[in-house]
Amino acid sequence: MAVSLRSAALRVALKSARRVPASIRYPLQRDGVDPVARLDESRRDGDVVQLGRLLGTRVWLVTGYDVARSVLADSEAFANDVRGLIGRQGRTPAERIGGLGMTDQPDHGRLRGVLTPYFTRRRLAELQDDIDRVVEAALDDMAAHGPEVDLVERFGFAVPFGVICDLLGMPEVDRATFRQQGAARFDLRDAGAGIFDTAAGTRQFLIDLVATERAEPHLPDGIVSRMVADHADSFDDVELGGLADGVFLGGYETSASMLSLGTWVLLQHPQAWKMLQHGDPADVDLVVEELLRFVCPVQVAFPRIARHEVRVGERTVRKGDVLVVSLTGAERDPARHEEASRFDPMTETAGTLAFGHGLHRCVGAELARMELRTALVALARRFPDLSLACDPADLRFTELAIVHGVESLPVRLG
Repeated sequence: MAVSLRSAALRVALKSARRVPASIRYPLQRDGVDPVARLDESRRDGDVVQLGRLLGTRVWLVTGYDVARSVLADSEAFANDVRGLIGRQGRTPAERIGGLGMTDQPDHGRLRGVLTPYFTRRRLAELQDDIDRVVEAALDDMAAHGPEVDLVERFGFAVPFGVICDLLGMPEVDRATFRQQGAARFDLRDAGAGIFDTAAGTRQFLIDLVATERAEPHLPDGIVSRMVADHADSFDDVELGGLADGVFLGGYETSASMLSLGTWVLLQHPQAWKMLQHGDPADVDLVVEELLRFVCPVQVAFPRIARHEVRVGERTVRKGDVLVVSLTGAERDPARHEEASRFDPMTETAGTLAFGHGLHRCVGAELARMELRTALVALARRFPDLSLACDPADLRFTELAIVHGVESLPVRLG
């Protein structure tokens, strides 16, 4: 009884993100695209600091690049499965958390093995034409609604949504409903309820899509139809639908934020904008990699739980303690980059943690890079004189979110 009450209380605490003490909130906040001052100030106490306690559990924050990379790579000392803390029972299959990010071996390997073949270099090369088509359609839509448009709506979200629907094999007739449910999922203004509750909408949608495809194959070629054809005998609808949901979540929200925030950064750095217009592959890669480091929209990695007492940096972490790795903090670590707070495409940025690291590194990382390269180059070439159409002070960024973004970005096409 005590365990179930503790799990229920923790679930309420996690769902009520705005009521979490400020000591735990600041890793999920930004000042524009920059970390809030408190995150940088925490470095005075080292690369690992104690955020506080959540229902008796010590929570640590990791901001140093080297320590962050070490923690993310160590699946022996740290577990990802937090379901024991949040509670496993009394929820519908669509409401239960899980997926690749919150599973450990051997479940993680079993599930990841389903997706990996769909993200090989050869498979990704086959998607280039689809990405080009989606990007051009978004640019045409911007031109049709100009001379001033909201880049977030017509490009930042339109491109990743089109690409991810093509990748999943989403029928055109279902896309409007799917998009409506997906948008609600990423709105954390209602006390963070989207993490647990509205997430069930898109997940249930995909579970049902898998079940329908299993009963009567009819979907266009895509990950959903291929997973059912290849793995229907070994995985149930909830598992396959959950994997499809993970592809959607990882490939939609983060890419949308990167395109929108990345464009905002580029508009302040004309030289980088010109590098994209020229389109030299090496220069484009430099710009994209530096944007991933500088913007890093995923602010924190999936939480890790210490399996036993372990030394992390200069701290001793006890069994059961929770570690939150600040990807934003790691990418802006001055010990790794001398001028970490400055955007400079000519700076060496190899080894970005924007996609995570180790066993749980984003399976779609290379697809995201393809999408960013294609979309940003096309945008810079179609609208070389693109400019902000509002006072920068009027821009509204997400206030408290795992994935940081800007609510709208009014631009003048030029």
